[in-house]
Amino acid sequence: MTDGPIVEDLLRELAPQVLGTLAQRLGDFDACEDAVQEALIAAVRHWPAHGVPENPRGWLLRTATRRYTDRMRGETARRRREERVAREPAPAAGPADDDTLAVLFMSCHPTLTPASAIALTLRAVGGLTTAQIAAAYLVPEATMAQRISRAKQRLKASSVPFGVPEPGAPDWPARLGSVLHVLYLLFNEGYTASGGSVLHRTDLSGEAVRLARQVHRILPDEGEVAGLLALMLLTDARRPARTGPHGELVPLAEQDRTLWNRRLIQEGSALVIGTFAKGGRPGAYRLQAAIAAVHDAAVRAQDTDWPQIHGLYELLEHVTGSPLVTLNRAVALAMVDGPAAALALLDRLDADDRGPLAGHHRTHAVRAHLLEMAGEPTPALRHYRLAAALTTSIPEQRYLTTKAARLYQSSPPPTG
Repeated sequence: MTDGPIVEDLLRELAPQVLGTLAQRLGDFDACEDAVQEALIAAVRHWPAHGVPENPRGWLLRTATRRYTDRMRGETARRRREERVAREPAPAAGPADDDTLAVLFMSCHPTLTPASAIALTLRAVGGLTTAQIAAAYLVPEATMAQRISRAKQRLKASSVPFGVPEPGAPDWPARLGSVLHVLYLLFNEGYTASGGSVLHRTDLSGEAVRLARQVHRILPDEGEVAGLLALMLLTDARRPARTGPHGELVPLAEQDRTLWNRRLIQEGSALVIGTFAKGGRPGAYRLQAAIAAVHDAAVRAQDTDWPQIHGLYELLEHVTGSPLVTLNRAVALAMVDGPAAALALLDRLDADDRGPLAGHHRTHAVRAHLLEMAGEPTPALRHYRLAAALTTSIPEQRYLTTKAARLYQSSPPPTG
């Protein structure tokens, strides 16, 4: 008899390894993924009652291979392959890390949309069922199944070879960038849920951290991999203080920093120091991690080294050209040179009325904060209300509405 949770954890670790070995051997990602899922179901049914086999990875490989050949029966065009597979012994277990990374690279292929890549990653690498992924994204299971199916069909049509490109190969930066981008989006969706009544989705952010740890273990010398993992750890360290007793949003400046996870801060900060010590031009994830490390190093909000943070945001802005980074830099600039300078920067950003942040709730929220700092409560109140009306996050909406209400009570508009 084997404990169920132990079996589940083992299967989550082995699933991408088995899929990687099988797909590299047979070449059909879609059919191999289905075969591995069936092998996992068989293991869930068999192992708790009879015990984990001595070679669990080999057991899964043999079972998945049999499931694959069963699926090939009746398909005349594939009969020769079926016979060859049936005659051959179970595939040898290749390097587990290589197999996991191969599946991750395939799941995060640049031809896929971010939503499809995240869904496929959670299923193929994370080991989540379609029902679990659908529940995480609040969509019907059938909708998520279609999304995953379309992603696999797109991979098949792209004729992209299964495997990991060699570091230094022409497509290496783009392929690795896609992997990191998907994990970054997955973490952000978990840490700041884009909609609904909860602020955090720890199932998603926790899975992102787990996968980032795996990639860092496999690619320890990739600075941006270390930077992304550090960013996740340093950000997630604040999660215990980010909500109040009723789930309400607590902004960074008001958080009880004694609740921050010091173990995660130490681990993340060590990664930041290590990756910058290696030299080279820092990328977006390393710079964001450095900003998070400076925030986490401050015992009190008033101890924050805002000039350093502003300087890092300037570098990040140069690297990414992102208006969202400029928006964040405006907040740091207000703490260094005052709200007037920050509002002038925001005015230049708002001049592009067709940009990605035009009419975005975060733009209104930052402007409201800066106007409040500048002692202009009436326009600040208006922008808090606009931001609250535009956000789809209920905790964030409540926070912005509360800010507007308090501002109104402290300085109501003149009457008569």
